[in-house]
Amino acid sequence: MEFDWKNIFINDLHWGLAGEVMVRTLIMFTLILLFLRFSGKKGVRQLSLFEVAIIIGLGSAAGDPMFNQDSAIGPAVIVFVSILLFYRLLTYLASKSEWFERVLEGAPVYIIEEGKFLINNSNEPMFAKDEFFAEMRQQSIEHLGQVKTAILETNGEISFYYYPDEEVKPGLPVLPKAYNKKSVACKPPGKYACTYCGLVDDLTEEKNECPRCHKDEWVAAISTTRVT
Repeated sequence: MEFDWKNIFINDLHWGLAGEVMVRTLIMFTLILLFLRFSGKKGVRQLSLFEVAIIIGLGSAAGDPMFNQDSAIGPAVIVFVSILLFYRLLTYLASKSEWFERVLEGAPVYIIEEGKFLINNSNEPMFAKDEFFAEMRQQSIEHLGQVKTAILETNGEISFYYYPDEEVKPGLPVLPKAYNKKSVACKPPGKYACTYCGLVDDLTEEKNECPRCHKDEWVAAISTTRVT
């Protein structure tokens, strides 16, 4: 089977259409930037799930007029203005009602308290562990014993509150080499951290079940202070 590369990449494209696509793209891209500007946001990390959903929705309205000659820009502008007005209305209602704001934006979620992961009713952490460990390492966190509290904010960022150096306790390591030494056997006896919930306990060589989450996988706890 031979591919018609001209049809794949060019088809019936001509210089006039190419120029029109460029103009349409610049106009729609400018409208997207103006929408973000008037929404009051400074960057993507400040966007909530609701706002990300709006941006994705705008993609469909902006995409077709960029290259489709049958799609006029006027209707897309109406879509943008309508969404902006709707967004402003919802943010106004959210500013007047905490309940509506929680429904719209969600609520902050505690992830760590007193050096241990919070777990749900199924005794599982309420997050993707690998992704969260990467976030901790970016904050120069070596183990959970350095962290008093961690909160997942509604915009996706994580707020960390640390123990002072003199109060740092043994904790679950988050560095890959140390964490990957996890095992069901605790050799030699000493302080070990549960790899699921972060509980630290004095254990022997026998197989042990975590009294908090009922898992049986452990890794040697460390108690180094945080170096920024």
